[in-house]
Amino acid sequence: MKKEEILTKVNNVLDSVRPYLQDDGGDIELIEVTDDMIVKVRLQGACGTCPYSLMTLKNGVEETLRREIPEIKEVVSV
Repeated sequence: MKKEEILTKVNNVLDSVRPYLQDDGGDIELIEVTDDMIVKVRLQGACGTCPYSLMTLKNGVEETLRREIPEIKEVVSV
């Protein structure tokens, strides 16, 4: 899969989880997808300071991305 395809798919998946984050006063921004398939994101708003943000990132965002795009190795917050 080409880099552009991966970016499009990642953005589509993030768009699908974004409403859940926005319901809690937060949001997510895609920073980059590295060549070794690590997705870097920035949690915003309430999600940036929430004590559960790591759990949201790993159990919500990363799990959803990896289910939809098996090539993704990890999602990290920057």
